[in-house]
Amino acid sequence: MPRLWMFAVCAAAFVVSSAADETTKADFFVATDGDDAWSGRLDAPNAAKTDGPFASVDKARQAVRELKAAAPGRAAPVVVLIRGGFYALPAALTFTPEDSGTEQAPVVYGSYGNERPVLSGGAALGPWQVTAEGRWQTTLQAVKNGAWTFSQLFVDDQRRFRPRLPGRGYHLIAAELPPSPQAAGKGHDRFAFAEADIDPNWANLVDVEILAFHQWSASRMRIAAVDPAARAVSFTGRTRSDGSWGRFLKGHRYLAINVKEALGEPGEWYLDRPSGVLTYVPMPGEDPSAATVIAPRLDCLVVFAGDGAARRWVRNIHLRGLTFAHSNWNLPPEGQSFPQAEIGLGAAIVAMGARDLVLDACAVRHTGGYAAAFGPGCRRNRVENCEFIDLGGGGIKIGHGGPGSWSDVGRQPEGEEALVSHHVVRNCLIAHGGRLHSAAVGVWVGHSPHNVLEHNDIFDFYYTGFSIGWVWGYGKSEAHHNDIGYNHVHTIGQGVLSDMGAIYTLGVSPGTRIHDNRFHDVLSFDYGGWGLYTDEGSSGIVMENNLVYRCSRGCFHQHYGRENIVRNNILAYGGEQQLQRTRTEEHISFFFERNIVLWDNRSPLLGSNWKDDNFRNDYNVYWNAAGAAVTFPGGLSLEEWRRTRNQDGHSVVADPLFRDPSRGDWGLKPESPALKLGFKPFDYTRAGRRGPAVLTRDCPPVPRGFE
Repeated sequence: MPRLWMFAVCAAAFVVSSAADETTKADFFVATDGDDAWSGRLDAPNAAKTDGPFASVDKARQAVRELKAAAPGRAAPVVVLIRGGFYALPAALTFTPEDSGTEQAPVVYGSYGNERPVLSGGAALGPWQVTAEGRWQTTLQAVKNGAWTFSQLFVDDQRRFRPRLPGRGYHLIAAELPPSPQAAGKGHDRFAFAEADIDPNWANLVDVEILAFHQWSASRMRIAAVDPAARAVSFTGRTRSDGSWGRFLKGHRYLAINVKEALGEPGEWYLDRPSGVLTYVPMPGEDPSAATVIAPRLDCLVVFAGDGAARRWVRNIHLRGLTFAHSNWNLPPEGQSFPQAEIGLGAAIVAMGARDLVLDACAVRHTGGYAAAFGPGCRRNRVENCEFIDLGGGGIKIGHGGPGSWSDVGRQPEGEEALVSHHVVRNCLIAHGGRLHSAAVGVWVGHSPHNVLEHNDIFDFYYTGFSIGWVWGYGKSEAHHNDIGYNHVHTIGQGVLSDMGAIYTLGVSPGTRIHDNRFHDVLSFDYGGWGLYTDEGSSGIVMENNLVYRCSRGCFHQHYGRENIVRNNILAYGGEQQLQRTRTEEHISFFFERNIVLWDNRSPLLGSNWKDDNFRNDYNVYWNAAGAAVTFPGGLSLEEWRRTRNQDGHSVVADPLFRDPSRGDWGLKPESPALKLGFKPFDYTRAGRRGPAVLTRDCPPVPRGFE
């Protein structure tokens, strides 16, 4: 396979920490030309080919156990270095408490020098036969036998997609139908379609997937039956709710995916499971004798499995400079319908009962679900300088491990020990997500406090960038004292889903700070493309020193919550309104002070519900650069607003005098009125990833799009 090495080279190129670079201090080596019968003590085979590196990382893991048992008091790190190349994992690489290191002597699995090993959950396919139409075909016996299937394909480090109808745009649901008796009161499992949109004669109808979009979520369903006379399609499973957000409403969008008869666009492929024949329509210039085509086999690539019930954690294991690629995902027999954020998805790297882990300078690419997930019992784990791109789902989950929960990887801790907390996600690139699961998010934090998320780049998702909290209302929430700062989040939503934000919060969150971020270009399909979005019960949150602009519905929206502080932010170029408040309550919703609000259209400054006075606006600068008058609810002028509502007593309607925002210069001129009101300039250029990029220029770009 001549191009497997090219994949390894272009997966990333940067220097990892000295612990993994010092080859002379390594205890074991792994190489593609190694042998698990050898000692693993040499970095290359000797001349006689009687000794050399191991062939597999799992063999090195076993050798580390033996080394630790022989030297229990070791004070230096145990180091395993992996040579560059492509390693097809036979099973998920699993670490248990017996594989742990200590604070003084962590166990390090790192890349050898600047070489870039790829640990893959996939298999390279071929040889290929070329049909008269120029299509490539190969027969996979394991698929034909029912032992393997997949819904993703990667050609020369690029995701390829299955055929879908329509090829562009969406179908629309013709009518909502009542659920079947078995789904009634629980969810919905059928709808009516327009003539010819769904064909009961499609080949392998059971393999066609219907991806239906709700508001902030999407359901992917398997077809159980099609009634052409009634133009009704029913599914093998149901959505997760009988509420409006779980219904197949008239006019809602959907796609028919994996339709054999629709195969034809370059880059599309179809797996005929009964025959095992994979057909690929090549892109211009692709050569079947030279291309590397990989299909995923493993759902999970790395598992850290502590014994939570016995309080035996997986500890102090460091992964440095490694690339993990090609995790599998297949639609369950009952379909898939999660209420929000694709919360139930698995991840390529899963940790349960794991503490003091480090992922440094690693890459996770080409996944079927999330890149990494930290579930019950996880604490003090760090993810730094990493790259998570081309994701079937989202980037990182903190607080939920995925399908099967703890039972898949260990025994669950109880009580306080189950709490997930004190994680760091720093200086990471998280991009090109939602390729299969459009409602997935960049970083999701559930019932988890004391996490630091800083200096990350998050972009090209179809739902939310950061989602913090998992309680709707004022009940007990563990998502407190989280720090989200200096991040750059953009190109979110992209007109696919609604009710989302660059950052989205839920529940009571005292001590949580959202600061010094740059959030922009948030575009929803319908309602709800916001920059700063405090949703149901969000309380005790401080949002300051954020630069937020070009959000399709508004730069700030609070659905409802208590005493949040929104201060010293630049909020610019909202769409439907600049600031939105939805629910009135008996307490103070928020304090909105020392902010600059700028827009250049004729939308209102304040949208939705400002009927009471349980909010505090003051010391703000408001300016409409389109020349339209700045008014307040009821058409009030600023003076009338002050007099009748006792708000914005010191605020002004005036040009804030930015230097040149059209060129990205958001600095203020010395005579800016905002400075006179106490606005404190902040360095918005500090937001985002610091240091060298992971990708080299030789890597092909990741294609846009989803299915």
